[in-house]
Amino acid sequence: MSDPTWGNHPAVFKAAGLAVHEYPYYDPATQSLRADAMFDAVAQVPAGDVVLLHACCHNPSGVDLAPEHWQRVAEMAQRQGFVPLVDMAYQGFSSDLDSDAYGVRLLADALPELIYTTSCSKNFGLYRERIGAVSVIAANAEQTTVAKSHLLSTIRNNYSMPPAHGALIVAEILDNAALKAQWLGELAAMRDRINSYRSLMVSRLRDAGVERDFGFIERQRGMFSFLGIAPEQIQRLREEFAIYMVGSSRANIAGLNQRNMDHFVSAMATVLRD
Repeated sequence: MSDPTWGNHPAVFKAAGLAVHEYPYYDPATQSLRADAMFDAVAQVPAGDVVLLHACCHNPSGVDLAPEHWQRVAEMAQRQGFVPLVDMAYQGFSSDLDSDAYGVRLLADALPELIYTTSCSKNFGLYRERIGAVSVIAANAEQTTVAKSHLLSTIRNNYSMPPAHGALIVAEILDNAALKAQWLGELAAMRDRINSYRSLMVSRLRDAGVERDFGFIERQRGMFSFLGIAPEQIQRLREEFAIYMVGSSRANIAGLNQRNMDHFVSAMATVLRD
């Protein structure tokens, strides 16, 4: 899995009894993808192992794979025989539903085996309903049956039967043309809002006299980004200005709004200047 990744990923796979290894992904010095280091590490993955990838809106960095990176993953998986596992938790929050699924669709077309997970928590606003799916593409019907058997056993040991309420809401929206169109419009509005606040944050910091270049925030996608500020600056934001983020400087960009932007920019300018 990528270094860094969603905080629950390591625990989930370790609890399943799997050995977990990391590949380099995010470079804090350049706020960008460590592509060469990533692919050097992936080149060592043997046949039968699983490589976890984020479909879009990488959590926590906001740095996504480009189409050429996905193509390279497909070629390496074909050659080496590892199985990609793509976590698609934020479909629709980067560009649009189709563009955000680019990597999954490319791998599905290119490879005999693929695992991908989808979530409706964020893009349908149903976070507490725990709506999602795991999909497995297998090389043949026999492997499909085996994979299904393993999944059903895991499900039985965990939650046995999922509640239907959230899934029925999603099905109703997707099966109704008018509701689907409304949902797509609302999803686009949320995506545009997050992206616009990324741009606004960068411009407002510049206007406040902050000399450091935060342009990388504007180039990243999704709800989260690393601000790249020091631990003592994070502590000052918390203790002096009641602005909270985790110690890695990961911030929820979606938490910014017209009411708190001035306060945030002023606080950032203060801790960066002093």
